[in-house]
Formats: sequence, C-alpha cells, structure tokens
Amino acid sequence: SYLNNMDTTAYIESGVLELYVAGALTEEENKEVHKLMQQYPEILQEVLTIEAAIVKLTAEASPKRSSGIFDLILSRLGVARDSTREDNNVVSIARPRYTWVTYTGWAAAIMLGLGLLWTLDQNHTIETEMSRVEREKSALELEIENSNKHLVATQNLLNILRDKNMISVPLGGQGEFANSYAKVYWNQEENSIYLDAQGLPDPPEGKVYQVWSLKLNPLTPTSLGTLDDFDSDDNKIFALSNDNVSEAFGITLEPEGGSAAPTMDQLYTLGVVQNSAS
Repeated sequence: SYLNNMDTTAYIESGVLELYVAGALTEEENKEVHKLMQQYPEILQEVLTIEAAIVKLTAEASPKRSSGIFDLILSRLGVARDSTREDNNVVSIARPRYTWVTYTGWAAAIMLGLGLLWTLDQNHTIETEMSRVEREKSALELEIENSNKHLVATQNLLNILRDKNMISVPLGGQGEFANSYAKVYWNQEENSIYLDAQGLPDPPEGKVYQVWSLKLNPLTPTSLGTLDDFDSDDNKIFALSNDNVSEAFGITLEPEGGSAAPTMDQLYTLGVVQNSAS
C-alpha cells in the first residue's frame, strides 16, 4: 500500500507535517498524518521537533527577545542572511531543503505560535486588568464601610449630646490663651462627660492636655485624665468619667503623664457649671 511503500523522507520534506502542527489540514488529512505517526517513528519525531521549534520561536518572538527571531525563522526554512552586505535585511538562498509547501507549512506553524503568544499576552493583560478592578472594588467597599461606620458613630454621638439630661458647659480661653475654647457635655446621671476640644491648638512635643473637675470654694481640683491621643483624634471629642460634684471644669497643659495638681500658668480654658454656681 501507499503507507507501506512511501518515502518517509520525501513525506517529511513535503511540508505536510508543518501544516498538521499548524492545524491547517482537513479532518481527513489529520487522520492520515496521525496514522502515519503511529506507523513511522521518524514521522512522529519530526512532528515533535516541529512543535518544539514553534515553542522556541514563540518564546524568541516575545518583546524582550525579539532581536534574533528573523534569523531563527530563516535558518529553519533553509534561508541564510547575507552577512557581507551592510543592509542586514538582504537575504540569500542557501540550498533550501524544502519546497514552497514546506514554507507554507512553516509559515502557518509560526503564525500559530505567534498567535498563541498573543493570546497568552492578552490573557495576562485581561487578568491584570481584572485584578486591578478587583482591588479598586475592594478599596471602594472598604471606604463605603468606613463611611457607614463613621456616619453611625456620628449619629450616636449626636444622640448622646442631645440627651435632655446633658448639661452643656462652655469653657472660655484664659490669659494668653484667650483664643482657645472647649465645651463639656456632662450627664450627671451617668457620671460621664464628653469634651469637645476642637478649639485647642495641638500641644507641643512632650506635653499633654489634662482635664480637671473643680470645686470653687475652696478651689479643689480633681484630675479627670489626660488627652493622650489628641493629635490623632480627628473630631477632637473625648469621653471621660466624672463622678465628682463639679462646679467648674478646666483644661491645662502638662508634661506627658499628667500632673498631680494643675499648672495654673498653663490654664488654657475654664468654664463654670451654671446650675452649680449660686
């Protein structure tokens, strides 16, 4: 039969195998090549060689390694560049091994390889874009979540400050700190105060604001604590406990850690509780 008596060398050099690798044959022709591959080891080996060449050519065609791709294709087709000419685009024929069918097959195979490279590059681009979109989506969702939490916290704070049991005590600037101001919101039933310290400047390095509950006669100060995170607190509203019978509130600037008694020449603000002053 034709399969038993065929010249495998001539068949290999016909270019049919390149077309087979490139997927350019009909279904019937593909079946014939597959049958020959099973029957003739040299044909199978040639197909494997062609596939390996396509992988190499595809890799060489990438942007980072494109300088030698033209020479690789020419050498695989049996065509040599004329190195004696200054114009490196001039090529000469050096005993071509194959017929025009071979060139067609190799051209189709190379185009297949380059097409695979382009597809892989496009897939990578799409994956990168999807990853970027996913990151932006996650960041937006986190921003929305934080905004919602901020709105809830703000609403809760407003509800607290508007409580009918809340006493409002304005604290005015004192002495050379006349431009400073603050306000205390005191819930006597819950023994708590909310201090709005937005009107205070940022404390110098190594210093903290300290809040005092005061009895006026005789003047008796009781520390309610220091505002250690003043710089990092955006809204400058601080919750403090106060179970004292307070007649006034004051804020002084003290060394870090606070002081046992207020430094009076560093008294920034002072305010009297109106319903306690008589």
